[in-house]
Amino acid sequence: MGLFSFAKSIGKKLGFGDDEEPKVEELKKELDSHGLGTDKVQVEVVGGKAVLKGSVADQATLEKAVIAIGNTAGVEAVETELVVEDAPDKAEKEPTLYTVVKGDNLWKIAERHYGKGKGTKHTLIFEANKPMLSDPDKIYPGQVLRIPPLEG
Repeated sequence: MGLFSFAKSIGKKLGFGDDEEPKVEELKKELDSHGLGTDKVQVEVVGGKAVLKGSVADQATLEKAVIAIGNTAGVEAVETELVVEDAPDKAEKEPTLYTVVKGDNLWKIAERHYGKGKGTKHTLIFEANKPMLSDPDKIYPGQVLRIPPLEG
């Protein structure tokens, strides 16, 4: 189980007011709109916290579900109680998440996480955040991104 913090006032607006608690139906619809394979995930809302329960196929789907919900206006935290079906112990692992700051771009973020001279790995970060990111040049301060591990 993990608890991840987000900026409540930043993110995609789903039609509810700034002072309103996000609605479960709207958050589930947003999650499902990304086609991540989260049909076995239930969403609950407690205050500004979204709670994800159920199961997902793999760790990447869990992480994408967290950022899809967390990068929604009105959500200040996402708690996960998900079973990861392809994990031997069915447990979720702690993902590496990064909050974008002013002046960031994916190249800089890749060098910060993977090391100097590895900016070309920015495409891995972009791919790891699709379909929530549709353009590698459209990231904004406060947005939370998944940082996938480098293979080998």
